[in-house]
Amino acid sequence: MALAETWHVRSRSRECAATGRAFADGETIITALYPDPESSGYLRRDYAIESWNELPADAEAAFSFWKTIYSAPTGNERENPVEKLSAEELLQRLVVEDEDHTENTRYILAVMLERQKLLRETDNQRTPNGILRVYEHRKTGEVYLIRDPDIPLDQVESVQNEVSILLENNGRMPTPAVEQPQAAAEETETAPSPE
Repeated sequence: MALAETWHVRSRSRECAATGRAFADGETIITALYPDPESSGYLRRDYAIESWNELPADAEAAFSFWKTIYSAPTGNERENPVEKLSAEELLQRLVVEDEDHTENTRYILAVMLERQKLLRETDNQRTPNGILRVYEHRKTGEVYLIRDPDIPLDQVESVQNEVSILLENNGRMPTPAVEQPQAAAEETETAPSPE
């Protein structure tokens, strides 16, 4: 990962990590994130409340944990793959790509989705590189860990403009049209004719 500051963590499980019991739709569960010793990312484990409360005192400490409501998957996939990317789909793609220059955009998209009530901030942790915000998708349970880049006030408008352009252009920055050099065209028109 480029910055090791933004991660996309798998969606919520359909069953308790401790017991294997399937969750009921609407059940309150505990979601916990643990450092992954095999990568620079995090592992997600979902627990029934009673299983979480019964974990031994010497169990591995979670990086972050919170209560959430389990929603059974509906199976509604996007019907038209040619449609423009939504802010949610753009955030997912940028998190997977994890390019340094999209850090501000990822943060703005997460804040937009939080205001639209699609994501909710469940926790934030201070790290040596700044504040790491933990967002959970309200319906799917997907978790995003996004570094707050502490965007200076004088740069917020330009980042918002970049997000608008990305949303209007299916998640890609448009390539500028190549202009023909004006001087070469004028030389051709004004060159004296051989006599």
